[in-house]
Amino acid sequence: MNLLKIKEAIVVEGRYDKNTLSQLVDTLILTTDGFQVFKRKDKAALLRQVAAKRGLIVLTDSDGAGFVIRNHLKGIIPPSQLKQCYIPDLFGKEKRKKKPGKEGKLGVEGMRPEVLEAALRQCGATILGETAAHTSGGEITKLDLYHLGLSGRPDSASLRRDFLKANHLPEHLSANALVPVLNTIMTREELFQQFTEEDPPSV
Repeated sequence: MNLLKIKEAIVVEGRYDKNTLSQLVDTLILTTDGFQVFKRKDKAALLRQVAAKRGLIVLTDSDGAGFVIRNHLKGIIPPSQLKQCYIPDLFGKEKRKKKPGKEGKLGVEGMRPEVLEAALRQCGATILGETAAHTSGGEITKLDLYHLGLSGRPDSASLRRDFLKANHLPEHLSANALVPVLNTIMTREELFQQFTEEDPPSV
């Protein structure tokens, strides 16, 4: 299997995640060592330096802890230098573990190569030697989510949860975090087509 040559560096949580990913991609892979990135200034400084130089893809687990780490990185690195890569919520147990994690979800290390590749392509990773396959112009807005009932309505949380599940996205994605993700993986028309046959309202 040919490794995907990726321009951006990738940050994952731990060494088992790194080992899994290194069998798929040819790029610099860094680790947060779990929550150590909160305490170690040298690690945070390295991530900032690498992000400024070549961009950084954040690929954490889809559980609550993974989102805490992801949000911390959002706070210490400029958003223009980050790409958020999400793995789907898949339930199971990694082979090396005796029992599943707290939320019962597979982490990055438990993902099949094709799932990781799809996630990297969806987040807009720059794969060297390939042309970008999808651009959406950043047209989907928070107002669109409100219009579709995914945000700001009494039953939005429930509807958004169903939408995330149907699109193989992690359940912890907030409405604010969902907007840039959707702009990476689909057009505004494709979003509205999931809810209605009508064209989206003009902006």
